[in-house]
Amino acid sequence: MKKQILAAVLAGATVLGTLPMCAFADELETISVAATPAPHAEILEFAKPLLEEKGYDLDIQVFEDYVVPNNVVDSGELDANYFQHINYLNAFNEEKGTKLVNAGEIHYEPFGIYAGKKASLDEVADGDTVGVPNDTTNEARALLLLAAQGWITLDPEAGITATPEDITENPYNLEIEPFEAASVARHIDEVSYVVLNGNYALEAGLNAGTDALAVEAADSDAIQQYVNVIAVAEGNENEPKIQALVEVLKSDEVKAFIEEKWNGAVVPYEVEEAAETEAE
Repeated sequence: MKKQILAAVLAGATVLGTLPMCAFADELETISVAATPAPHAEILEFAKPLLEEKGYDLDIQVFEDYVVPNNVVDSGELDANYFQHINYLNAFNEEKGTKLVNAGEIHYEPFGIYAGKKASLDEVADGDTVGVPNDTTNEARALLLLAAQGWITLDPEAGITATPEDITENPYNLEIEPFEAASVARHIDEVSYVVLNGNYALEAGLNAGTDALAVEAADSDAIQQYVNVIAVAEGNENEPKIQALVEVLKSDEVKAFIEEKWNGAVVPYEVEEAAETEAE
């Protein structure tokens, strides 16, 4: 009889030993995050099991545009979003009256110039068309990259607010064609060149590290000012679950995943790099 009781106790202990992975799974606190597909949602998927270890269930909701992800966080429908750089966030707040804040800088995606009808930068000619994103901050970033190639000259006071009206010299008489950011790549066969956001380039099967004709310099001001962030409603940035989300996304495991998967098209943001750039 004693042997039977001992066996039953041991069997019960074995069952209980499996409970933290299944029976208690519904006790995880949910973190809901809006994200665009690549690379943001992919990074979040990798981070999901890491957050489970910290007691959180990551609910990833994928969006194809740059407006709804901010609206659903501002309204409180979702906890956070991960799709935008800090300048877009600031511009969105100013234009829409939202109160979203940066809870943590995660990575940056070098902007790139990609071949359209023209196969190389050397082929640029009078009257060529260049497709660029049409939202305020990304259009400026595209123009700065064109200026870095010597294709145009911008008013030095324009900086990251530059628009086509700030072009002071246009030796090739380039025609700047603005398109909604998510659709620029779809026009790649219609224009001479396109300038793409890193995430939309990836969705189009392009990699800034291997396919772009030119990319932003790693030490450029643009890189530091276009870091992709976790955005939350003002006042929620210090919530434990938001802090846990940022901590995991900045972990060595996630950094290694980003570096291996995207090979320079997506780059983990390092605070040390930003400090060095500012010091220079």
